[in-house]
Amino acid sequence: MDYKQIILNNKEVLPGQTKTINLNIARLPSRTEIEIPVIIHRSKIDGPVVLFSAGMHGNEVNGIEIIRRIIIEKIHTQILRGSIIIIPIINIYGFLHFSRSTPDGKDLNRLFPGSEHGSLASMIAWNITNKILPLIDCGVDFHTGGDMRTNYPQIRADMTFKDNELLSNAFAAPFVINMPVMEHTFRKQAQKAGKSILVYEGGESMRFDDMVIENAIHGVKRYLNYLQMSDFIVSRSRYNYIKTTTWVRAKSSGMFRAVVHYGERVKKNQVIGIITDPYGEFEQKQKSPMNGHIIGLNNISIVNKGDALFHIGEEY
Repeated sequence: MDYKQIILNNKEVLPGQTKTINLNIARLPSRTEIEIPVIIHRSKIDGPVVLFSAGMHGNEVNGIEIIRRIIIEKIHTQILRGSIIIIPIINIYGFLHFSRSTPDGKDLNRLFPGSEHGSLASMIAWNITNKILPLIDCGVDFHTGGDMRTNYPQIRADMTFKDNELLSNAFAAPFVINMPVMEHTFRKQAQKAGKSILVYEGGESMRFDDMVIENAIHGVKRYLNYLQMSDFIVSRSRYNYIKTTTWVRAKSSGMFRAVVHYGERVKKNQVIGIITDPYGEFEQKQKSPMNGHIIGLNNISIVNKGDALFHIGEEY
């Protein structure tokens, strides 16, 4: 039987092998080499090649912890067929500096396909585009909400592309969101290469959220079961299919307090937050513009007019 070759940095991973191969990107000013460890496990039976990656933004620690859990629970080595490629931290620079971006101030996920001789971020994107994407068939990239913003566990995918809808439904995060891809993102680059990459979002930057992490681990097992790569025993999760999303923004500047929880179902015109001032002179109610679910929530207490407060998703 012919097996698809997996060769990275001139090192081949054979069926039945597990290897960690480092992608060398550049050096710090101290001359310290910065490398991206890539863990590859191949079962002895041929099958799909799946990528699980995290840390595209270095401060999104929930995704990194999800990958760590996949490793320590040996989920990747329990597969019955196929191969799994794991990248725990794509943006090593951002991780070292507790930062979303790279030291040159670039957002890595806006620079694909990258350049071999470009900025630091562009070089990382180039390596992922040219050395990782050609090896895989599909995968999941794990992300976290921004600073002071919490996302309820959700899968984001362009449902018009290839097998995205089936793979999203198989993963079965609490929310499955039809979301077109932005240019120059990893997801868009994968789509151009004919590869399906789902994005899992959950929690808040620089904070661990056990519920988010557990949801992801169960989703990974369901995803692998669907691809007939495993037979993990995992419960089937009910999910809400979201067709459109809307941000509710602050009508005034002031002190903000949410009166609903993320993940909660809300009705049109329901009061979901209150903005007040420090002097007790006014109180303004923020209402939901539609029926839907709170899929994202701003946890910051002081807001300016126009700040995003709630991300609401409308079901089909």
